[in-house]
Amino acid sequence: MTARIIDGKIIAADLRAQVAGEVERVKRDHGLTPGLAVVLVGNDPASEVYVRSKHTQTQAAGMASFEHKLPADVSQAELLALIGRLNQDPAVHGILVQLPLPKGLETEVVINTIDPAKDVDGLHPHNAGRLAGGQSALAPCTPLGCIILSKTVHGSLEGMNAIVIGRSNLVGRPLVQLLLNENATVTIAHSRSRDLPALTARADLVYAAVGRPEMVKRDWIKPGATVIDVGINRIPTAEGKTKLVGDVAYAEVAEVAGAITPVPGGVGQMTVACLLVNTLRAACAIAGLPKPAV
Repeated sequence: MTARIIDGKIIAADLRAQVAGEVERVKRDHGLTPGLAVVLVGNDPASEVYVRSKHTQTQAAGMASFEHKLPADVSQAELLALIGRLNQDPAVHGILVQLPLPKGLETEVVINTIDPAKDVDGLHPHNAGRLAGGQSALAPCTPLGCIILSKTVHGSLEGMNAIVIGRSNLVGRPLVQLLLNENATVTIAHSRSRDLPALTARADLVYAAVGRPEMVKRDWIKPGATVIDVGINRIPTAEGKTKLVGDVAYAEVAEVAGAITPVPGGVGQMTVACLLVNTLRAACAIAGLPKPAV
């Protein structure tokens, strides 16, 4: 058996098209242009590439895109003052501060300063708490993307056994809450979990988000399971170059899984698309409009 490849490029493109259609509708019917502000501190090359991608895709969806680039030595007070201005700006409906921040800046304080209604990264304690309580909330983009990818394979996740490997605030923990909201039965595993292969082998849905290259092996996977690989790791090759791999040993797992996401070309494609979804949803909520159809 060879696993079905879950093509994040195609699914993300379809999602972006849906967002663009809804943006056009709210512009036409309500005179509302959703606006996303991205704050980049310092000049981390990977972050710069990611921010450029967000800017391009935001504009392509018909939204307003605001970029704020600050030097790496910016003070905490200056960064918080910028966020304060964005909180008050009626043209801005979503605020994203690109992480990681340079040393000397307190990430938690920065995140907590963002207006929860504009927190399109879904990291503010207000949104995390609402999500944990099963209430409507802006959810982090990568876990949201994982759910959408899973539902392209299974129309409903209800009653399925899911395991999330990794308990970060950015992916693992919110993904557990989103799966519970889908009525899945969820196990969250981590570095202290005992007999991880046996735990994983019981799951219909496997989400690997631990940041360890190719950790999840063939014998960890129940035949026919759906495997969503969140990991992005750069490893050396025999030719002296590097290549991107996930947290899953793709070639061997694809022989037993029912469906699997590739790296690259899987979950990563969905993260920016879900950022656009969150910005649209935030804009409609702030304007008192019904939730958009995406």
